[in-house]
Amino acid sequence: MNKKTFMQSRRHAWEEFSDLLEKLKKSKRHYLSGPEVQQFSTLYRELCNDLSMVRSRKLGEDLEAYLNALVSQGHNLFYQSPPVNFGEFWNFVFIDYPRTFRANWKYFLLASLLFFGPFLVSWIVIQINPDLAERVISSEQLEDMSYMYSEESVEERKDVSAMEFGEQRTGMFGFYIFNNVGIALRTFAGGVLFGVITVYTLLSNGIVLGTVSGFLLSEGHGDRFLSFIISHGSFELTAIAVAGGAGLILGHAMIHPGQQTRLQSLKSRGVDALKIALGAAVMLIVAAFLEAFWSPANIPNLFKYVLGSALWAVVIIYLLLSGRK
Repeated sequence: MNKKTFMQSRRHAWEEFSDLLEKLKKSKRHYLSGPEVQQFSTLYRELCNDLSMVRSRKLGEDLEAYLNALVSQGHNLFYQSPPVNFGEFWNFVFIDYPRTFRANWKYFLLASLLFFGPFLVSWIVIQINPDLAERVISSEQLEDMSYMYSEESVEERKDVSAMEFGEQRTGMFGFYIFNNVGIALRTFAGGVLFGVITVYTLLSNGIVLGTVSGFLLSEGHGDRFLSFIISHGSFELTAIAVAGGAGLILGHAMIHPGQQTRLQSLKSRGVDALKIALGAAVMLIVAAFLEAFWSPANIPNLFKYVLGSALWAVVIIYLLLSGRK
């Protein structure tokens, strides 16, 4: 087949593909209908084959450049990331996610018992007998935490310039996101192993956080510690339990797959679990922002208690009422 015959036989397909490219470029959302997607995919594969033939048979650099441009444009438009849609994000955060959460509230309740139960018990036990804290956390870590909430440390932070404070807080914001979201994702993903890792993560984190809280209160740092955690704790602690509930959904799917295979059960139940885990991640990002910039701010503790109490109410109302018809 010579170049002229080849171009005559394939020109219509190239023009058809070019028309689809123009439609994609002009569309703000870059959407194609189902049949058009199938058409695009078929034409794209044919175009790649045509380009390969032109190169192997050396039918001309001009034709090769033309087809290569079509292939490149097709690849870039078809495989590009979807445009950001804030409407869909808003719908997920305030409607879809809280509805999915309430539909699976039993898993959240069990996760809350596994997390907040050890948390409160450890808090009370360690506050009564602080010496037991070293069985959970090393003495060096306890000393560092005690100093962090001491009057001396607070006075030192007051002397930090606004620029230094901003730089420190920005760095801590990134750290809190990495650390907290990492905990939530491990809690969620651990459900795949029949929920064992999820249960362990909830229990261990509850014990550690309760131990820290009880120890700091026994050291006389109650006001500084509680005023620091009350604001971001509403999002952070709740999100850990929420992520735990998502992990328990996966664990239940593995333990009781019903008439499905475990893989099928995991896929069908995993959709809701993933939505809940993503919602928990969003809550943890909010918590990280509060923990980095609001909680350590040099303002009267009374304001922190007022806002913190309000945020706890907001989280509860959001999960219980948001998205209801």
